[in-house]
Amino acid sequence: MDLAPFLAFAHRLADAARGETMTRWAAGCAVEGKAGALDFDPVTEADRAGERAMREMIEAAWPDHGIAGEEYGEKAGAGRYVWSLDPVDGTRSFICGLPSWTTLIALLDEGRPVVGIIDAPALGERYAASGAAGFLHTAGRDAPLRTSGCTALAEARLSTTDPFILGDAGFDAFGRLRRAARTTRYGLDAYGYARLAAGSLDLVVEACLKPHDYNALIPVVEAAGGVIGNWKGGADLLEGRTIAAASSELFESAVREMERA
Repeated sequence: MDLAPFLAFAHRLADAARGETMTRWAAGCAVEGKAGALDFDPVTEADRAGERAMREMIEAAWPDHGIAGEEYGEKAGAGRYVWSLDPVDGTRSFICGLPSWTTLIALLDEGRPVVGIIDAPALGERYAASGAAGFLHTAGRDAPLRTSGCTALAEARLSTTDPFILGDAGFDAFGRLRRAARTTRYGLDAYGYARLAAGSLDLVVEACLKPHDYNALIPVVEAAGGVIGNWKGGADLLEGRTIAAASSELFESAVREMERA
């Protein structure tokens, strides 16, 4: 299957989303909590406008494709393809004026992510992958994505967005990883997976992810030579508990700790 036309279109989607999100991030925009959420779950007009722009483009170019977005739900398609959209991943970072938020775009072929983009507009970075090829696009330059290949937990640069959402057992298991790892960073959301694919982080552990949070991550991490799966070592991410690692050896080390949670 030739994925090039889909990847090119995904880049255009990311460009369109940037046009809606960047001006609102720079100027600041109103924020509200999503209705029905137990805790504060922020959403902004940047989230909504970014997704609307991408949906309109998909509906015009690929009317038979399905769409599954964070803000406007699912639209059934007539064929095998579904676009997964998260216009602002890391909305808390967005509303705090931090630059690490991203836009996540994936194309699923019969449920399997085959194209992925992690776009970091405020940083001028775009991580894109289709099939076995992945590239970081920045400042007019393209660099192949490649993980560090780190195999030893003692040498690993570890990340999670928020250890307090891992659950009690997960918090304890992550604590063991943190003590064993070389260093640990927090608060990066999907950008942590992008930096794993670029080789500057080695291990990311998360919980509470939804499909729109992880679909785009899978092609990017795997094209860079990394491994992404669940806390028990399987490939099913529906529970939202993810481990991404720079190597299979490091993935297995993390699974040994997290599968007990």
